Amino acid sequence: MNMMRTAGATENTLLQKYGTRNVPRYTSYPTAPHFHEGIDATTYRQWLGALSPDDSLSLYLHVPFCKALCWYCGCAMQVARKYGPVSEYARVLEREIETVAGHIRQPGTVRHVHWGGGSPNRLNAHDFSSLMAVLRRRFPFAADAEIAIEIDPRSLDDSLVEAYALAGITRASLGLQDFTPAVQTAIHREQSFELVEDRVGALRAAGIDALNFDLMYGLPYQGVSDAVRSLEMALSLDPSRVAVFGYAHVPWMRKHQNLIPTEALPGPEIRRDQAEAMADTLAAAGYVQVGLDHFARPDDSMAEAIEAGALKRNFQGYTTDDASTLIGFGASSIGALPNGYIQNIADTRLYEESVRESGLAVARGIAVSADDRLRRQVIESLMCDGKADIAALCADAGIEASVLLDDQAYLNEMQTDGLLNWDGKVLEINAPGRPYARVVAACFDAYLQAGKARHSGAI
Repeated sequence: MNMMRTAGATENTLLQKYGTRNVPRYTSYPTAPHFHEGIDATTYRQWLGALSPDDSLSLYLHVPFCKALCWYCGCAMQVARKYGPVSEYARVLEREIETVAGHIRQPGTVRHVHWGGGSPNRLNAHDFSSLMAVLRRRFPFAADAEIAIEIDPRSLDDSLVEAYALAGITRASLGLQDFTPAVQTAIHREQSFELVEDRVGALRAAGIDALNFDLMYGLPYQGVSDAVRSLEMALSLDPSRVAVFGYAHVPWMRKHQNLIPTEALPGPEIRRDQAEAMADTLAAAGYVQVGLDHFARPDDSMAEAIEAGALKRNFQGYTTDDASTLIGFGASSIGALPNGYIQNIADTRLYEESVRESGLAVARGIAVSADDRLRRQVIESLMCDGKADIAALCADAGIEASVLLDDQAYLNEMQTDGLLNWDGKVLEINAPGRPYARVVAACFDAYLQAGKARHSGAI
């Protein structure tokens, strides 16, 4: 699924026409800006109580702490230089786990666990191990469950590596971003290649061999050659997967991003060239492109999933996680249940107060309708596979295709521009249209036009 180029003038025209359009990343549908306060803790308890042992589980734990602030960061996080607040958060997180588990009559099998942040390795070895022990005591784990954790290499000590191995961590994702000194200074995240190489060696020595690397393009003062050189350095460490994310400059959402000078950011053409050059470099190294921004070795489960048409997309991005229910723990975390989505309070202090009081901290959510489920299937198919059998999905849902396609003008325009094929039944995104998959998916978003949410650019 490598991105392919069209003729220069046409490519730039498409970029200006579609690449600058602000659209969601579609890690859910409906997307988070459309959640509302009508979904509360009472609703969540009802949804949890309706789960059956047949509902396989995925667990997400959000640790909203870092030792320092990276200026590019778009995550829900806060700086915690002292450990006391982190330890207290771990105790509250444990109470939330106990409460949620208590509302599920007989929990299904856990097939995936994902620790995200912030920096989950801000938890010390003792607190991390204690939380993993609670999870295993309250939920049945599949023998081959994937347990993944996001890591800031700068604060990964040997005691944590040992704790991860003992707790059964099977996959680690390391944030690398870029190795260019000027870029690192501009985003306030300085880490040497030698440090990363050392930490990778420690993880592998402990038996944690499935390693993901996250890199970024579109960063301040970052040229095409900088992005490619950083990627080549990362590839020398032989990761299982590589994610190549475009920096999303959203200072209206993350005020600290105002510390990055707008004039230092690459424009749309350079961002496109960076993305294409990095995709080409990964293809030349033998990696399979997965969706928009993930790449995997051919023997990795993600590459196998794309080959089998089993790739999924959730709040962690592209995934092999096919669990029917995602339960989120921690401040700002989101859960996806058969009935709909719930999101916890984002403010860490208020989250902790709510959990101490009632065991739960639901801030908002949304119930999903039959129409939402159908649109979600279409959008996920487009984002994961680059195509969707609209006629078949509508027939399965018992919903007329005309409901989804009451206005086909934009789809027809994209077909005229050579971005997709649409025969009235199956919609397939062409190679030139793959960078604009989010724009194609947005055609099926019933909330987008009516909403006022602001999103990052498509490229």
